[in-house]
Amino acid sequence: MSDRTAQPGGNTAPWVEGGAWTQAFAAREEDAFAGAFAQDVVLEAPTLNRPVKGREIVALIMGAASRIYESLVFTHEAHNRDRSYVEWEAAAFGGTQLLGSTILVRNENGEIAKAVVQHRPLSGVLAFSAEMGRQLKGQVDDDLFHQSGE
Repeated sequence: MSDRTAQPGGNTAPWVEGGAWTQAFAAREEDAFAGAFAQDVVLEAPTLNRPVKGREIVALIMGAASRIYESLVFTHEAHNRDRSYVEWEAAAFGGTQLLGSTILVRNENGEIAKAVVQHRPLSGVLAFSAEMGRQLKGQVDDDLFHQSGE
């Protein structure tokens, strides 16, 4: 079985437990992400020019990001105390392959307190960041994302 093969009706490989994070990507809605986040959640990613803090803005960004993907499958995961590590494969922009990994840090209440989302390759990172800027124009600071032509 290829890593890109998800369970029927889902976005996780059969050996990935999933949870609120993977379910939020399947829902593609800000509210699904917000329900998993601590009030003071921090998001770090190479698609962002700086970290972002706060449930509302992080949920807004993650909801928009989830809608850019044409497909997304979580392929592997590992857990260590308050941290989860998830690998994923995605397609966007007419089938361009994106690969990545995510680190999720949970607080004492089990809420996601920090998410570090890594994308590759660089061309995909820059395209993804610029598209995020277009989708969220007027809702977040313009300088949060890569500007096309930079």
